[in-house]
Amino acid sequence: MPTHRSLRSILENADRWKLTLYGIFTAFSTYFCMYAFRKPFSAATFKDAEGGVLFFFNTGVELKTALVISQILGYALSKYLGIKFCSEVSPTKRAIYLIGTVVFALLALVGYGFSPNDWKVVFIFLTGLPLGMVWGLVVWYLEGRTVSEVLLAGLSCSFILASGIVKDIGRFVMADWGVSEHWMPAVVGLLFLIPFFVSVWLLNQMPAPNAEDERERTHREPMNSGQRIEFVRHFFWGLLMLVVAYFFLTAYRDYRDNYQVEMFSALDYPYEANKSIITQAETLVAFGVLVPLALLFLIRNNRWGLIGTYAIMLSGVTLLACSTWMMENDRINGFWWMTCVGLGAYLAYVPYGSVLFDRLIAQGHILGTAVFAIYIMDALGYTGSVAVQIYRDFFYSDSEQPNAARLDFFIDFSYLMAAVGVVLFVGSLVYFLSRTASVSSHEA
Repeated sequence: MPTHRSLRSILENADRWKLTLYGIFTAFSTYFCMYAFRKPFSAATFKDAEGGVLFFFNTGVELKTALVISQILGYALSKYLGIKFCSEVSPTKRAIYLIGTVVFALLALVGYGFSPNDWKVVFIFLTGLPLGMVWGLVVWYLEGRTVSEVLLAGLSCSFILASGIVKDIGRFVMADWGVSEHWMPAVVGLLFLIPFFVSVWLLNQMPAPNAEDERERTHREPMNSGQRIEFVRHFFWGLLMLVVAYFFLTAYRDYRDNYQVEMFSALDYPYEANKSIITQAETLVAFGVLVPLALLFLIRNNRWGLIGTYAIMLSGVTLLACSTWMMENDRINGFWWMTCVGLGAYLAYVPYGSVLFDRLIAQGHILGTAVFAIYIMDALGYTGSVAVQIYRDFFYSDSEQPNAARLDFFIDFSYLMAAVGVVLFVGSLVYFLSRTASVSSHEA
């Protein structure tokens, strides 16, 4: 096996497409493995011996909802901390922090296994607390390159695919290995621990952007507090519109992600007879997102690249409303509707964490990192996810038909998300284009 120095030297001298494929593989596998520590718990249904819904400390909040909210709270807090931490972290410490996040999460999952149901919320919160940093640490390796769209599209496919696959693995571990709902998350995490370590080591060999990358996409470096404040001040109204849209979009994506098992059951696709249905749907979604995002690298002009990114996001939220209408009018079945709303949600969601701010920074010639803007959005977005979870349980809950109630809420949410997304995406695009018009004229 080549040494650390020799592997990096090989990569520094590799042609662009070999380096791109290497970057996609290592970033994809790193983030994919991380999801094995975050999402398997949501494959459990948390029912009592008679099949009834378990409630958190006998309140009106379902136990699964409480667990989902608790992890999101940890994840959201991690994003708030990441606004400073991930935008300032030095390149020499990224791999160490990546390893540390997952080791901490695995220990929390062990605590989750030992604890009684109602107290699992403490340990699932602790799993979210470090894992929210992983995205920013990985994006640092990929942004600011002429092929960043391709790299980030490949990375984004990881969490689309991983979310479904690790839940299917969790169901398999419980059904075929006889592992309880208590210990299933820790077992799944342990299966991915060594692959995660190897992936991080390989990712850490990625060379820094070269002179051509910096010429086209602007030099990237850690941002201090003054630079972060100036960035927000300069783009305040556009960022505000994006934050509001992301507030709802994160909640929408999270809701679909966490309750797919229940909604597929309500659509007459019981999980016991369709054990790979989530993986099937998410595989189609991942490829549907990968292609348009990867093709953005063909647009070399950053202004048109920004417009192209918004076109993808707008097509996503439009698909939410159109596919929901088609499902309600029997034009498509439940499987294709869940696939279409997943595709629409991720077409709108994924650019936030990848190409949107990479293009905006390149278009505005801003000294800094896209990771900072990404973490502003994530922090506030996951706050919205918590609010929606609580709202659903108190206003759309039905103890006799809980799966149907979740589905009804999601249908209404799809129309709302489409309307909010179209208005705010169009408004923020016009704003950003006007704020960076002088830069475009210089480029022309």
